[in-house]
Amino acid sequence: MSERQYTVETVGDRIADFLDAVLDAMDLDVEYEILDGEEAGDYFEKPTLVVKFSGPDLHYLTNNKAEVLLALEQLTQEVLRMEQNEHALICFDANDTRLLRQEELRLSALTVAEKVRATKQPYRFSPMNSRERRLIHLALRDMTDLRSESSGTGPYRHVVVYPAGMPSLPEPPVPPPGARPSRGGPRPQGRGGNHGRREEGKGPGRGKGGPRGRGRGGPRKRH
Repeated sequence: MSERQYTVETVGDRIADFLDAVLDAMDLDVEYEILDGEEAGDYFEKPTLVVKFSGPDLHYLTNNKAEVLLALEQLTQEVLRMEQNEHALICFDANDTRLLRQEELRLSALTVAEKVRATKQPYRFSPMNSRERRLIHLALRDMTDLRSESSGTGPYRHVVVYPAGMPSLPEPPVPPPGARPSRGGPRPQGRGGNHGRREEGKGPGRGKGGPRGRGRGGPRKRH
């Protein structure tokens, strides 16, 4: 199945309508920009559309490892009825944290690749969500002397990097109830614009209590 196009032109208004409704309900003083991917920055995933947030209440979106920001991204994907294989085409970001995180993961993958080559031993990353695991796989996919696979279940799912040809390690034991996985970094495996307006593709998005731009359709007051 071919991927559909997700750009400011094709879905910008639908995303803006959804975000305005949600952000108004949350009563947050937050703005956003909806940008085509090539205008948004050098994201390793190469999304075709990026939504960048800013504003005084931004911390409500970025606290707890950007839990609310990622939830907004996932809900938007549901609104657009995106297939699983299309999710990487849209990225929600704030203060470039996703942009920097993608670069951090790419560099971590390259560092781990060198370690696995040198030691001939597998390397197990800490648990990551599916988007971050995909970034590790992408960073290593052209390295014919290595292979990567996902391992573990639920919140403990992670990436393991092996020398090519080495069999997979046994699944790690499931931690006891109540234990919380560490996230984010690699872990060695031992042996074994204007406030309240959005100009589509360029300007900032809505703000608490203000109008939100509609691109070619003109601004619209929120009641």
